[in-house]
This record gives sequence, structure tokens and C-alpha cells, in this order.
Amino acid sequence: MNGKETPCGLLPMYKPSGITSHDAVNIIRRSFGIKRVGHTGTLDPMACGVLPILIGSAVKAAELIVSEDKRYIAEMKFGYETDTLDITGKIILPLSDGRIPREDEAVRAAEAFKGSYMQTPPAYSAIKHNGKKLYELARSGIIIETEPRRVEIFSISAVMTEPDTCRIDVSCSKGTYIRSLVRDIARSIGTYATMSALERVSVGKYTKDICFTPDDITSASAEDRSRMLIPIDKILCDLKRAQLSEFYTRLAKNGAEIYLKRAGLGEILKTGEYCLMTDHNGELFGVGMVSEYPDGTAVKAVKRFDT
Repeated sequence: MNGKETPCGLLPMYKPSGITSHDAVNIIRRSFGIKRVGHTGTLDPMACGVLPILIGSAVKAAELIVSEDKRYIAEMKFGYETDTLDITGKIILPLSDGRIPREDEAVRAAEAFKGSYMQTPPAYSAIKHNGKKLYELARSGIIIETEPRRVEIFSISAVMTEPDTCRIDVSCSKGTYIRSLVRDIARSIGTYATMSALERVSVGKYTKDICFTPDDITSASAEDRSRMLIPIDKILCDLKRAQLSEFYTRLAKNGAEIYLKRAGLGEILKTGEYCLMTDHNGELFGVGMVSEYPDGTAVKAVKRFDT
């Protein structure tokens, strides 16, 4: 970076349809001139919407962000089902087998999925089996049966926009496949449907209205691009802060457990919590996990942002 400070933080991108999430990462790599870039949850090429991009040391915070809830707006077209469960796939259940439901029936069917249910992920997905992504295996003719997993639908509403098309607005937990939800809604009323459009409108607190498009990013000056980044401490602002003295900062950076009572943190942190670890000047250097050790409750750095 020619001696300049390495960029670090989260860039909220709005991924357009037609490019992969990996393409989006490459746009950021070229624009910022940095290789250390990652995203927090794949969006299929046909999908558009919020794709939080982590840059520099912020990639270490990925697992703390991917667990956030998401909201989607999707379209489901009744009458048939494809192998990919969206319109990019091959029809496997003929149109003649698919009944088009009435609007009130479709709405009730969708709304009945509010709550917790066991969902079977698509055969074409980024889930890995023996180190290979399922969609890679499926494209080579190997279909792996996936195990159902529990997902949570926090809210869902539906409206028919065309005689055979229903739009659903879904807020859900991490790991929910909207393509599978579309399949399951239709099958619950004895018919078929495939996902014809998908937009992710939020990931946790990151909403589409604060996102930057690839054109925004590539056309911006280096200074303006740096202003697009949300710093790590703002990304993880929901975590408690544990400010350490110079002595305990040195120990923590060397991998030691910092016992809460000795460091004066006993009233702040609780077992099982993550926290932001700052030095005596208030500078963030890592994320710690509070655990029970033989000598008491202590916090230990599990993510370092200064290395």
C-alpha cells in the first residue's frame, strides 16, 4: 500500500444480480489494493442485495457477524420446481403437475411458516461435503442428500403480484435458504413453486439504504473509499468493552488469560461473553472470550486486530 495505512473495516455493499459474491470481493480487492478481503454470507449470482464486505484485519470478525439475522424479499412462481429451486435451474416437476393456488391460500401457507421448522437445504448450495461445495458436486452429477436443520422464521408476509406469482417478505435466522422455504410453502398446499427473484434487504443492522454499489466504489477516490469503511469497534459496538492497564494489555497480547477480579473487570464481564479488548489508551486490539479457568473467571483474546 506504498507505506500507507492498510485499510481495515466493513464495507456495506449492495451486490447487483448477475455477479457472484466472489466477483464482489475481487472488485474490493482491486479498488482498495488489498488481498485480505472476505464477505459474510454468500448471495447467489441471480440474487441482489446487502453483502457486508470485510477488509484487512476485520476479516477476523466474520464469524461474529454471519450469525446476524437477515431479511429478504423474494418472488415465488407457482406451477413447477427446478433442480436448483430457482429459475436458473432445470425443471424437474412438470408444469402440468403444479396447481396455482388462490391468493388467500398462498398467503395462509406462507404465514404458517412463522416460527421454527426443520429445513432441508438445496442440493445446489455452498454447503461443503468432504471439502467440496454441494453445487460443485451437483454440477458433476453427484447429488448429496442434506440433513434437515432447524431455522427460525421471525416474520413472513405474502401477496400475489401476478396470477401465478407470490412475493414474500421474510425475516429469518442465519442459515435459512429462501429457495427451500419457497419449495416448502408450495408443497405444504400440495403444489410446486420455484424462486424467481431474491433481494436481501438487511443483514443485522446493515440495511440496503446504507450500502454502496460496485460503481460507487470503483468511481470513488481513495479518500472517499476509506470513508465508506465502518471501523471494527463500530461493527462490534454491541459487545462490552474491557479496557486493560498497560501491564495486562502486554499479558493479553502474549496470549495470557486475564483474571477479571485482578484486572478490575469483575463487575463488567460475565462467563460466555465476547468483549472488545482495548489497551490503557482505549485502542482496540482484539476480541476476548470470558471463560471459567481453574483459578477463576478470565478473559482471553481470541481475535487480534493488531497483527
